[in-house]
Amino acid sequence: MNTSETGRLPAKAKVVIIGGGAVGVSSLYHLALAGWTDCLLLERNELTAGSTWHAAGNCPNFAGSWAIMNIQRYSMALYRGLADAVDYPMNYHVSGTIRYAHTPERMEEFEHVRAMGDLQGLKMERMTCEEIEAKYPIGQTHDLVGGLWDPEDGDIDPAQLTQALAKGARDLGAKIVRHCPVTGVTRDGDGWIVQTDLGDVACDVVVNAAGYYAARVAEWFAPHGRPPLPMVVMSHQYLLTEPIAEIEAWSKEHGRKLPMVRDPDVSYYLRQEKTGLNLGPYERDCRAVWTGPENGGDMPEDFSFQLWQEDLDRIEDYIADAMERVPALASAGVSSVINGPIPYTPDGLPLIGPMPGVKNAYDANTFTFGIAQAGGAGKVLADWITKGAPDWDCFAVDPRRFAAWASDPAYCKAKAEEVYGHEYGMHFPHMRWPAAPNMRTSPNHDTLAAQGAQFAPYGGWERATWFAQPDDDTSWNTTQTWRRDGPWHTRVAKEIAAVRDGTGVLDLSGFSRFELSGDGAADWLSGMIAGHLPKVGRMTLCYFTGPTGRFATEMSVSRWDEDAFTLITAAAARDHDRDLLTHAMPAALTLTDRSDDISCLLVTGPTSRATLAPLTDGDLSLPWLSVQQATVCGRPVRLQRVSFAGELGWEIHGPFDAMPEIYAALTDAGARPFGMFALDSLRIEKAYRAWGSDLSPGYTLREIGADRFIRKAERGDDPPRALHVLTLDDIGYDPLPMSPVRRNGQIVGEITSAAYGHRVGKPIALAMLAKADAPGGSTVEVEVFGRIVNAKVHGDGALWDADNERVRA
Repeated sequence: MNTSETGRLPAKAKVVIIGGGAVGVSSLYHLALAGWTDCLLLERNELTAGSTWHAAGNCPNFAGSWAIMNIQRYSMALYRGLADAVDYPMNYHVSGTIRYAHTPERMEEFEHVRAMGDLQGLKMERMTCEEIEAKYPIGQTHDLVGGLWDPEDGDIDPAQLTQALAKGARDLGAKIVRHCPVTGVTRDGDGWIVQTDLGDVACDVVVNAAGYYAARVAEWFAPHGRPPLPMVVMSHQYLLTEPIAEIEAWSKEHGRKLPMVRDPDVSYYLRQEKTGLNLGPYERDCRAVWTGPENGGDMPEDFSFQLWQEDLDRIEDYIADAMERVPALASAGVSSVINGPIPYTPDGLPLIGPMPGVKNAYDANTFTFGIAQAGGAGKVLADWITKGAPDWDCFAVDPRRFAAWASDPAYCKAKAEEVYGHEYGMHFPHMRWPAAPNMRTSPNHDTLAAQGAQFAPYGGWERATWFAQPDDDTSWNTTQTWRRDGPWHTRVAKEIAAVRDGTGVLDLSGFSRFELSGDGAADWLSGMIAGHLPKVGRMTLCYFTGPTGRFATEMSVSRWDEDAFTLITAAAARDHDRDLLTHAMPAALTLTDRSDDISCLLVTGPTSRATLAPLTDGDLSLPWLSVQQATVCGRPVRLQRVSFAGELGWEIHGPFDAMPEIYAALTDAGARPFGMFALDSLRIEKAYRAWGSDLSPGYTLREIGADRFIRKAERGDDPPRALHVLTLDDIGYDPLPMSPVRRNGQIVGEITSAAYGHRVGKPIALAMLAKADAPGGSTVEVEVFGRIVNAKVHGDGALWDADNERVRA
């Protein structure tokens, strides 16, 4: 494709990218770097005409998400060498950034992110107030407890970045056509016809990189299975000041810019721009736009290179705070105000990866921080297309993390405004963000609430996390801690004691559930998994690997007949796992999604057989991992003898309308309700893996310890690292995933999940460790919010009921 940009469109391209912002152009560049040069980018106006042209261009490494930190880290490294790599000049200032901490909790957050950065090779450092003053002498520190320093942070000119990426892509043979509005897409077998004002282009793969127009572009894919794209456009403002003499003098003396400062507890950044300042708040009183008549009506057909009128009243409190923090700001006039559109998903993270429900189509859109993430996003997108999966665990940005319910406009608006207004919010482990609750609820939801249940969403489904008593403080403030010992702790301990000594019942609505049938279903499914299928009347765990050999997903598989199966997976994995199955499934087979009409109760504990027996005609003497059709309270259900809690127990799977009667009968018979906090403690004592943390696309099946679910002849060489169980000295905190594990100060692995084990009376963690550095019985150090905690290394076995006598009773 070496025709000129003003010539006719090529008739065919391997990949067509819709959208010419920084992310779309980076995707084109990375495809070309991977050798896919027969690729085409189409832009309706000029490159950067959307959010890119008015972006502030800040480039942080800092992120609370492992995937986002990887993406931004890659971007920063790419940008530092991009000008030389593509021979295009760019203004990229690596000035460093100081983050202020007003509270000990904020410093603990900083310490965890700094420690994650250590795992990724970053160089963040904790700062005292004296060190902050030395690096940023024009700021006040009297009310701070400290800060965080990132020497690799900086800012870049967004237009120059995009043009540099474009030059690199063109030089490698890829093609960009501007002023070419795309008007729709149609299917061409497994490929596509992309329709434009200049003609049609056939392609194998299409990418939606349309920025804040991505939801509109996504509508073209609805006939092919894509649900509405979950997105809201927010109005974001930042202001630029006139020159400030104090800053001009400092820069002249030191020959560089002052570091950027971010005040996350107030919610703004302040960056030197020439010899003035750039102030960018994320205000609580934020505004979604283009959501109806009261918010500017519908999105216009073309908003290229446009802004809105300034609205400084919304951010005046943040301006006042910044003036107190940096008095020199008060002496400067405002030279301009930028008020432009930025897209937000309900969780504030972008969409990078396969479109849900659509084969050979990808998303690379809805970036709140598109400049900082463009480089890494382009790599991730190119990896998806050329290799079938990225090099990192990127489920946090996978478009399939949102099921169709998340596209509800009211939900999207409420969550986007919540995320924007708390852009720097701390995500404490026992809190739940309050906006837009109860999107998917159990048939027992009202009963659980009356019993004191505190809820959190799991894949959109409200589940009880713990059960409060009338005098318990369940306010927001009690959850604003990284510590373990909130009001839930003693309640969870009692819930676990009930499961350990008697019978507990847990409402587990929301499993993703698929019924597979048809001649040859067993042969096909056997070829998809790493291990063996269960016999009829039995169940097992089945593991799927991705194209790069890493973990793709885990499903529990129940076999009802030779070619009839139920596949159950995590609530959050519904679209991901459905695509994994349907994109590879022969037409002769049938896959039915039953996620919305079958619910589940877990009844478990040493007396659970006695509790359940009077209510069912099922054979409760059948062994562990057996499955059967039965009735409970006269209602048809499926009983599966399995318990993620690691006690004798059954999962009861039945229709929604049957669950209230069954739940009431179980509790009337003495079963004690328990929640997800208790289940997490119970499962980690058994070293059971959790989907999304221990079970991660960043690991291979052998690394996560799935040998017994892999055919022996296909296991290959022993991996150099593996999951281990740790018991930690108790300091009142549980380490978050991706907390570093060290031996004699050297990093030897990372935590994948952790919880307090109430049955064994110790804090427990699962950790991915280099085998050579983790002999059983040895000691390692875990970094927990800046504290070094000694931990004992165990094998990969359970700490509770190691011989499974209780499970098999």
